[in-house]
Amino acid sequence: MGAITAAIMAMGSWTVGAQDAGGGAEVGAVGWVFFGTYSGEGSRGIYRARFDGGSGELGEAVLAAESEHPSFLAIHPGGGFLYAVNETVEFGGERSGSVTAFALDRAAGTLRKLNQVSSGGAAPCHIEMDRQGGHVLIANYAGGSVAAIALGEDGRLGERTAFVQHEGSSVNARRQEAPHAHCIRIDASGGYAVAADLGLDRVLVYRFDSETGALLANDPPGSTVEPGSGPRHFAFRGDAKFGYVINELRSTVTAFSWNVEDGVLEPVQTISTLPPDFRGTSHTAEVVVSPDNRFVYGSNRGHDSIAVFRSDPESGRLTLVEIEATRGKTPRNFALHPGGGWLLAANQGSDTVTVFRVDAETGALEPRGGEVGVPRPVCVRFVPMAED
Repeated sequence: MGAITAAIMAMGSWTVGAQDAGGGAEVGAVGWVFFGTYSGEGSRGIYRARFDGGSGELGEAVLAAESEHPSFLAIHPGGGFLYAVNETVEFGGERSGSVTAFALDRAAGTLRKLNQVSSGGAAPCHIEMDRQGGHVLIANYAGGSVAAIALGEDGRLGERTAFVQHEGSSVNARRQEAPHAHCIRIDASGGYAVAADLGLDRVLVYRFDSETGALLANDPPGSTVEPGSGPRHFAFRGDAKFGYVINELRSTVTAFSWNVEDGVLEPVQTISTLPPDFRGTSHTAEVVVSPDNRFVYGSNRGHDSIAVFRSDPESGRLTLVEIEATRGKTPRNFALHPGGGWLLAANQGSDTVTVFRVDAETGALEPRGGEVGVPRPVCVRFVPMAED
């Protein structure tokens, strides 16, 4: 039995889903939260803190590993490895960012660097773990490309198994002058990967082979959003019927029906994430579906809030529940605790993380009180704690 296979089996019922990077940890369990950051200006890399899933108490954040701009993180299904994109534009003498692999000690919460490889394109901004734990998928923002990298049994990053260069542009001359792949997500079947490209106003669908790590364009190759929308992040609903893309430039969410048989996305609705009377400048960042599939959450940077929507079980259409201030500036990424009862929002601009209690009936957010300091936080990932 290989090390990765053994690690997954040892986790028992707890697994890290590709959608929430949180899995099915016990609701009241004490675990770790890891934070990706932009290094510099007070940050030295990846930070961690203890989180109590019963009380919602978030402990003091401490440095887990030094790393350059580890903006987005992914946790291996076995829980023993953590992967970070390094959002830079040069690595190994070429125009590229990188990806770093760490061994993760779940008892101590420590990280040990294993290796670092090229991401294949400049400014990688998103990383996704496949469900078998054999590959990581990368979106390169400045490079306008997506890639897949194989993982060894020891957790180290291996050879690149796929690379797709996007082509084209859209109507916003400043932000959409070229392709800008902003995320890549794997569906519940594990057979498809969906990439949102902000520069193209397209949500692209690829067939993904978990054995070989190949990415092949689907037929049809994806769907589009309204010109100038700038699709940023995508999330599937857990029942595999619908998906949601949050559009950075227009501050909207577009709902899609998802046909898993043919890999087809069909838009069904686009809805604003902002109050109708808001007149300032704001851009969206993250979109997350609740573990029970009843609610969808999206963050607003500028308005500094999280929009809460109810998701219709039959149509996938969204209805606004509320728009809740994050008590900080520039909320970028956020994550729901695996039990669904808590939401942690990373406020990049104020160097804080806010904890919210989630109302199980309405999906509404209530701040627990007392933000925790984390330097330049941009990604939140839960990991269950192991016994010593």
